[in-house]
Amino acid sequence: MEIFLGAIGALIVVIIAKSVRIIGQAEVMVVERLGSFNRVARSGLNLLIPFVERAKTIDVRYFESDVTGLKKIVAATTARIDLREQVLNFPSQPVITKDNVTIDIDAVMYYRVADPQKATYSVQNLPYALETLTRTTLRNIVGDIELDQTLASRDMINRKMREVIEEASIGWGVDVTRVELQSIEPPRDIQQSMELQMRAERERRAAVTNAEASKRAAILESEGQKEAQIRKAEGEKGAAILRAEGLATARLAMADAEAEAVKRITAALPPGEVSSYLLGLRYIDALPQVAQGKGTTIFLPSEAMGVLGAIGGMKEMLKGVGGAAAEKPARSGGQLGIKPGDD
Repeated sequence: MEIFLGAIGALIVVIIAKSVRIIGQAEVMVVERLGSFNRVARSGLNLLIPFVERAKTIDVRYFESDVTGLKKIVAATTARIDLREQVLNFPSQPVITKDNVTIDIDAVMYYRVADPQKATYSVQNLPYALETLTRTTLRNIVGDIELDQTLASRDMINRKMREVIEEASIGWGVDVTRVELQSIEPPRDIQQSMELQMRAERERRAAVTNAEASKRAAILESEGQKEAQIRKAEGEKGAAILRAEGLATARLAMADAEAEAVKRITAALPPGEVSSYLLGLRYIDALPQVAQGKGTTIFLPSEAMGVLGAIGGMKEMLKGVGGAAAEKPARSGGQLGIKPGDD
């Protein structure tokens, strides 16, 4: 009897364990009744009819770390469907470009289950289906472009992959949020050629930059020399104008002074004597310049003696006008000889 009661108690515990299910936040469970879909159990306490209802399991893939800390992908089955965004990462695969270059591409996909019923019944193994679809889509896209475009068009490849995968997986109840290329690795010889090409391109750009800098410096230097010459010419022009204006002003002042002196001489001398007086002054002013140098003898014409005599006679009358002049008697009807040093 005790054994029977113990068996009944154990059966009751098993029935309760199979009937009561507690589902966590952001998780759901697909419940089948007699082998067909019945409902989707949400988070919280859920009761199942024993031996009539059961939870439907699905395939999942997740990362797991071993004792060495190395992460690896583990495939399993579970009755709880996670509604959070999930990451599907798979090993890199070889892809052939349009110019027949084999490269290794590593891609990662972010998705979330939008319809648990479709994710359970529309596809047999959802992670494997998504991985296979991503691989084939990546091969198709990269096969239509060349290597250089593949390396420079990550955003374009990501966008096309997301569009194709989302369109194909919409019937699986999956919402693909993002598809990214983690790495693109060309062959080693291609990498070396690309490095040489990149180095040559940088050297070419540096040479072009240096040439443009030299050209710009030469242009600036020539423009500076041109501007300096222009400014120098303008300065010389202004200086010449100022000198000319000063000379003109000085000559006008001298002319005014000379005119005033002539007026005073005219007023002081008898009528008709002004011309003789001025001519004598010109003779006297010219004598020092003509008599420069040793051993020079100057012969004055006899006509000049009359002018000198007239000037000497008016010396007492015109004090302060004219300078003193040395006089020596000359022979009548002859010539007067004057040597340097004579008074």
